[in-house]
Amino acid sequence: MSTATTGTLRTGHIGLNVTDLDRSLAFYRDALGFALLGEGKEEGRRFAFLGRDGELVLTLWQQAEGPYRPQAAGLHHLAFSAGAIEEVRAYEERLRGLGVEFAYEGVVAHREGAASGGIFFHDPDGTRLEISVPTGAQGAPVPTAAAPTCGFF
Repeated sequence: MSTATTGTLRTGHIGLNVTDLDRSLAFYRDALGFALLGEGKEEGRRFAFLGRDGELVLTLWQQAEGPYRPQAAGLHHLAFSAGAIEEVRAYEERLRGLGVEFAYEGVVAHREGAASGGIFFHDPDGTRLEISVPTGAQGAPVPTAAAPTCGFF
């Protein structure tokens, strides 16, 4: 058994299966501002590495045969953290301009009385996404009073 210290584990990059790499790459690059760090173009093995400031954040794999299914085991939603509520609102405006489908109308709180909250929307394959902040959403509506907003109920 290893004697290495534990407790430094954190989320690394996220990998998402997509049905159309070009469409998803455009969405995550143009709508969310990720940079293309690298890609595989070989037919049957297409992928894209996306990140910020040279750090890998998201890998897209063209391996899905159908859209995201919330009732299937696996990813529930993918959440991104913003620096301030103004940044969340800027993303909301940008996404609306691109015709992105939202789960709720505008910025919502994570639960009743919470200072945290954000926007909840879907990528081109229907994967549920969130951009939120830990504070700044005080007084924002709560779509479902008895459940966390990020449950997408």
